[in-house]
Amino acid sequence: MRILRVVSILVLLALAVGPVPASASGVGEDRTGVALDAATIPELQASMDRGRLSSVRLTKAYLARIRALDGKIHAVLAVDRTAVAQAAASDRRRDRGDTLGPLDGIPVLLKDNVDTKGQATTAGSRAMRAKPPANDAWLVRRLRAAGAVILGKTNLSEWANFRSTNGTSGWSGVGGQTNNPYVLDRNPCGSSSGSGAGVAASLAQVAIGTETDGSIVCPAGANGVVGHKPSLGLVSRTGIVPISAEQDTAGPMARHVVDAAITLSALQSRDPADPATGEYPADQPRDYAALLSPDALHGARIGVWRQAGLDADVDRVVEESVATLRARGAIVVDVDMPYRDEIGAAELPALVTEFARDLPAYLKGRRGVPRTIAEIVEFNRRDPVELSKFGQELLEQALTAPGTDDPEYLLQRATATSLARRSIDETMAEHDLDAIVSPTNGPAWQTTYGDGDEGFLLESSAPAAVSGYPNIAVPAGYAGELPIGVSFFAGRWQDATVLAYAAEFETANPVRHAPRLLSGD
Repeated sequence: MRILRVVSILVLLALAVGPVPASASGVGEDRTGVALDAATIPELQASMDRGRLSSVRLTKAYLARIRALDGKIHAVLAVDRTAVAQAAASDRRRDRGDTLGPLDGIPVLLKDNVDTKGQATTAGSRAMRAKPPANDAWLVRRLRAAGAVILGKTNLSEWANFRSTNGTSGWSGVGGQTNNPYVLDRNPCGSSSGSGAGVAASLAQVAIGTETDGSIVCPAGANGVVGHKPSLGLVSRTGIVPISAEQDTAGPMARHVVDAAITLSALQSRDPADPATGEYPADQPRDYAALLSPDALHGARIGVWRQAGLDADVDRVVEESVATLRARGAIVVDVDMPYRDEIGAAELPALVTEFARDLPAYLKGRRGVPRTIAEIVEFNRRDPVELSKFGQELLEQALTAPGTDDPEYLLQRATATSLARRSIDETMAEHDLDAIVSPTNGPAWQTTYGDGDEGFLLESSAPAAVSGYPNIAVPAGYAGELPIGVSFFAGRWQDATVLAYAAEFETANPVRHAPRLLSGD
């Protein structure tokens, strides 16, 4: 396990763009703050245990950053008005010696497709604003049971980027456009845009994202943070606005791998309402942070899927990452991933059918919102905002999608899933690999409307996303000021393995720096 330094509690609240005045810092007259960008959860817990920090002061510090910075980033849709009260309850538990674990008192943001009782959950759609959910999502219940402070909800690509074939990542009718905090006219990728941008700008210690294909790891890479897409089944999907039960999962986004590991440990559980959570092995780790090792990479065989020639900066970062892996004792083997075209051809039409099945099932459990996709389509046609930037082609395709008993659909899903699993399993077996690493993203593109994500360059998410295998993105370098990440992925249930590799890589390659909110062109 890595030896963690105990962070000293500094006089000023460290901001990525410079210190916030005391009147805006939210820490009051005691002038105590935390170097939030650098602090890990274990360091914060050590400071709280020693009485140098409280959850209330930590929570107020993050709320102050949201007030000071989010007018430029647009990552946070809403703040939970009970956040400070939640933090005060955590402080009382600590005073009694009854802390609930390493997340107790830690502020967490939730993507706004995760149900929160009494607080709006919209998936970014103005059609979903009328009434909040009656119950927390299962994962929110897990976070509350761990003592986490639910700080608020983050913006996202509307309907988790499953509305238009020509959509722009990070835009929703409810929240507008989330901006990349490194360069504000650049895109944060999606669909967990606000979660990635918010964590990057230190608007929370960790955030929850969701992914069907790329929606955790791409915004993690583009915003220079860690994003872990767990093996499908480790984290319950109950109470999350769905695209597809065959691929959807939630996972942690953080500035540090150890924080992602701690958060995953809290999220992982069996949920009777989500059969996928009954599939993970009985011996699956329960404390992922305890398994982070300073020599995990020594002797490991890592396949590198370079995707070379698409971007010179990406090629450079990959080469530097390979050098880091070798310096840590890993054996690195060049590989290519098979079946990519076949997986891509089958995935989207299968997802449309699954969306047509799963979204209406979710809507039936909500009050005061549309009950069908047809009602959402009609709402959007009448609304002055919803179709102002791009269309709703995928929603419309879902209206006429074949059912899940259709033979063509069944073949598409079987093809996509089996070939995605084979692409990883066969590549790892052929080269006797422990994991595969590949660039997560290219440099963030300028945000525009009308041509979708026109500058989107590359991705490596599909094999792990479609197979349901784990994938973690970690900062690896920069193209100018724009972050580039690399992703570690491996076989099913190998979450501990990829977390450990990412943690040692992060330590050996500490390139990440806080965003400066540059204006861009």
